[in-house]
Amino acid sequence: MSETGEKTYQVLARKYRPATFADLVGQEAMVRTLKNAFAADRIAHAFMMTGIRGTGKTTTARIIAKGLNCVGVDGKGGPTTEPCGVCEPCIAIAEGRHVDVMEMDAASRTGVGDMREVIDSVHYRAASARYKIYIIDEVHMLSNAAFNALLKTLEEPPAHVKFIFATTEIRKVPVTVLSRCQRFDLKRIEPEVQMALLRKIANAEGAQITDGALALIARAAEGSARDATSLLDQAISNGAGETSADMVRAMLGLADRGRVLDLFDLILRGDAAGALAELAAQYSDGADPMAVLRDLAEISHWLSVVKISPEAADDPTTPQDERERGLKMAQAVPMRALSRAWQMLLKALEEVALAPNAMMAAEMAVIRLTHVADLPDPETLVRRLQNGPAPAASTGPVAGGAPAGGQTVHSPMLRLAPSAPARGAPVAQAQPDPNAQISLLAFDQVVDLIRAKRDMLLLTEVEHDLRLVRYAPGRIEFEPAPSAKPDLAARLSQRLQGWTGQRWGVSVVAGGGAPTIAEARAAQDTTAKVQALDNPLVQAVMAAFPAAKITAIRQPEADAPTTLTAIDGQDAGDDVIADDWDPFEDD
Repeated sequence: MSETGEKTYQVLARKYRPATFADLVGQEAMVRTLKNAFAADRIAHAFMMTGIRGTGKTTTARIIAKGLNCVGVDGKGGPTTEPCGVCEPCIAIAEGRHVDVMEMDAASRTGVGDMREVIDSVHYRAASARYKIYIIDEVHMLSNAAFNALLKTLEEPPAHVKFIFATTEIRKVPVTVLSRCQRFDLKRIEPEVQMALLRKIANAEGAQITDGALALIARAAEGSARDATSLLDQAISNGAGETSADMVRAMLGLADRGRVLDLFDLILRGDAAGALAELAAQYSDGADPMAVLRDLAEISHWLSVVKISPEAADDPTTPQDERERGLKMAQAVPMRALSRAWQMLLKALEEVALAPNAMMAAEMAVIRLTHVADLPDPETLVRRLQNGPAPAASTGPVAGGAPAGGQTVHSPMLRLAPSAPARGAPVAQAQPDPNAQISLLAFDQVVDLIRAKRDMLLLTEVEHDLRLVRYAPGRIEFEPAPSAKPDLAARLSQRLQGWTGQRWGVSVVAGGGAPTIAEARAAQDTTAKVQALDNPLVQAVMAAFPAAKITAIRQPEADAPTTLTAIDGQDAGDDVIADDWDPFEDD
């Protein structure tokens, strides 16, 4: 009642809030445990209620508070799981005005000072009730200092004090607090239970609403009873006469489920023009592009689950025609297409959320989805390549880096793939002959093959960790360097067998190996630097620049010009002019 005496409207979520354990829906396990605890007089001193929004955490706390302090109709009753609801404690607790039942919001009272008030007040007995009860909602919002201040009192409270906590973020509550409470995890309300609750409330209100509309509300509520009743309240106000599913869909901003299935079917068939037209039509009818993509992702997930487990289609919130259509689509669409659509839709949802124009981003996502709809999977591509014509294999020498001896090896027996074509040139889809074999007559050719295959990790290990003992085509024995990995022999054998088509035996011996390729290169560089330092010109440079260092030595090319140039065809023995001759210098 208002101050003027007029009756004020109360929303359905408050009007039909459960008043007893019998009114709680979907929480049978918790109700059974509490009833047995009350019957056996084994009531804990602290309870922790956790679950998603709107499942009845605070409602359960108030029911427990009423059950603990109820005195019955005659005023002589004790703690019960069926509070009468008519005695003074029950009425005062239901109205939130009982002096001994203190309900706090931890989101606004997070500090240790607020908990100090609680700690100081627990020592005084209840003023009029049997128990003094503290209900702390969203308890995870308390600070660490507040939690620590409460620990001692929470562990050994006075006999007349009970604590009831509620939270949606149980992971943020310290384990030291959880260990002192009796925990109850409130489950999501199942769709069929949710729909039965909504139908009961609608009948009590005298409202006409279709089962399809209730199914949409139950699906949108995602297991929350408060969300469902609030949406039902809005749907009843939105509908003139009977509230239909179309009205609820328009109220929620959802696209028609059947039209979303049509859009998904067009995408899977690769009909880009038809998919864009359907998306534009849904957008014109008021559908949100983000909601359409979200529904497409939900359908891809639903079809994937139905494909694996057909009984998953028996969802009470799904109409019969959608179930039948979903089963047919799940049987016809391969799992790889559904998985690919799911991944691309997740990416598209991120793009739509960031894009300046949501509809443009949604259209681009649909174009991409239709473009990849008819692309073959990797297995089909491999099968096509294997069954296609094989071009002639390209043969030629391989110029590798300098091996241990410092010489460049040319391997005429090593057949490799042709080099990359020039930019702009047509690329032929070449398939090597699977029966072709590569003959490696020397170990240097093995190194060249690894380099040609661009397996840089294996090449580095072979050059730095392999000390060759004996080599023969198809057989390698080596001594591993201290830094060699244990599986080097197995990986080298596997790679060579895959590349050459021959079986390779690669074994490890205890000793007798030659220096590694890297060690041989280092020794060669050291020798070259020592020889360079013996050169008088180099010695003069080092004397003039004491801090100078030799970093690299380059060998002259075989066809490099000599430092002396012949003049007018004179022989080498004729007079020649040095490079440093200055024609303007006086004799």
